[in-house]
Amino acid sequence: MKKRALISVSDKTGVVEFAKRLEKLGYEVVSTGGTLKALKDSGIKAISISDVTGFRECLDGRVKTLHPAVHAGLLARRDDPEHMKTLDELNYNTIDVVAVNLYPFKATIQKPDVTLPEAIENIDIGGPTMLRSAAKNYKDVLVVCEPADYDSVIEAIEKGTDDEKFRLMLSYKVYRHTAAYDSLISGYMQNLLGIEYPEHITFAYDKAQDLRYGENPQQSAVFYREPLAKVGALTAAEQLWGKELSYNNINDANGALELLKEYPDTPAVVACKHANPCGVGTGKTVHEAYLKAYESDPVSVFGGILAINGTVDKATAEEINKIFIEIVMASDYTKDALEVLEQKKNIRLLKIENIAAPRATTAYDMKKVYGGLLVQKYDNTLIENEDMKVFKTAAEVKTETLASGKTKTTYGVGVVTKRKPTKEEIEALMFNWKVVKHTKSNAIVIGKPGRTTGIGMGQTNRIWAAQQAIAHAGKEAKGSVMASDAFFPFPDCVEECVKAGITAIIQPGGSIKDDESVKACDEAGIAMVFVGQRHFKH
Repeated sequence: MKKRALISVSDKTGVVEFAKRLEKLGYEVVSTGGTLKALKDSGIKAISISDVTGFRECLDGRVKTLHPAVHAGLLARRDDPEHMKTLDELNYNTIDVVAVNLYPFKATIQKPDVTLPEAIENIDIGGPTMLRSAAKNYKDVLVVCEPADYDSVIEAIEKGTDDEKFRLMLSYKVYRHTAAYDSLISGYMQNLLGIEYPEHITFAYDKAQDLRYGENPQQSAVFYREPLAKVGALTAAEQLWGKELSYNNINDANGALELLKEYPDTPAVVACKHANPCGVGTGKTVHEAYLKAYESDPVSVFGGILAINGTVDKATAEEINKIFIEIVMASDYTKDALEVLEQKKNIRLLKIENIAAPRATTAYDMKKVYGGLLVQKYDNTLIENEDMKVFKTAAEVKTETLASGKTKTTYGVGVVTKRKPTKEEIEALMFNWKVVKHTKSNAIVIGKPGRTTGIGMGQTNRIWAAQQAIAHAGKEAKGSVMASDAFFPFPDCVEECVKAGITAIIQPGGSIKDDESVKACDEAGIAMVFVGQRHFKH
């Protein structure tokens, strides 16, 4: 039988040269549609797939390679006499090389005005079928699904190094490729149908970069990105300066970016360390916002990460350069600012357009556990359900007498103390409530309007988190407000507020001892607001 190569590609990068080299090696080239035309126009003596199958393409090209003459030629085992005898009887030829890549489904659904019929029409059927057939019979068929492999395949044929291991690698790439392709299609349809948690879930990711190591030098690591671009995501960043990001850089930078998205309408700066905020500020300018964030915790910000919603100017760059900063992420930089920042060899500068763009509503928050995967929707309820209404109404209070004769008091959402927060306190409460949402639990954040003054995070009890935040704030604690990611089970946090001079508290409420905390606030003249929703971050 003659040596035969079947080539049918959407991405025609390098395909003409590949076909020419196969032809020189004695292969008869078979092709389809646009690929056939491109090859013939380049002087290659390719034949049509219809010449092989004896049938013309039909249904607007939907059916052309789905034929026994193709798949028998791919799947016949050359070491099985019965298989080869069957091919002879049917007058079918073997197909020894297959080069196929698939309809551009990804590019199609990325179009802003794409319709469902257009997307469906760009689901490849014949291509994946040929690839899978060839990959299954990898010992006898060289299968190529990526143009980057054309040269290595030709070289292997020329040098006789196309051994089983080489062929198995090509086969593996096919199944990896088709799995990602199908995952993209199923994900697209899942979103269209509004299915949040399917019985079986798959995700396709593309390798963005190899990392030097993981959290620690003894751990290997890689960074993958989702195949469909996300506006305002770290994967959309353009690196303007500095060495490649590390595993910890990426993780920490994402923490800063997530919090920054809570402030879409004003210049804001988030300083992060180990994925936790250590200082947050907003202002009329980026420069003002940076100074507020820095002054929140000048110690912790050293070696940290800055996320900036706005353009970094020269004055801000000069302030940043006074300390060591690992990464700056910003909407943009002035030319003068870049000249200043690039004086630091070890700083990394990232530009992220639409940096404060909200997450897609279909996005998942995922955590890998050994042997499984935890999947949840992102916590996007902060502004939507906990807006200024909670400050305008007194919480409903219910008192009931228990069988023991004791009374039980239950508080609803709203102001729960005799004193209502002032306008300035409300501004501060809302600002710091956003910060505590993105701080590792148990979390306490204290601050003033437009800035944090102290942050306590990741503690095993709430009183320690409160004491940590107050200690970090120092003198700035006086006149600050407090935000807690979950309810106070005891009045001890209120007692710490009294000692520190904190004037107002925002928390979810819901403890069986709510009345004790409320009573302690009333006695101290502290305003307290319940929002009815916690924000654990583990």
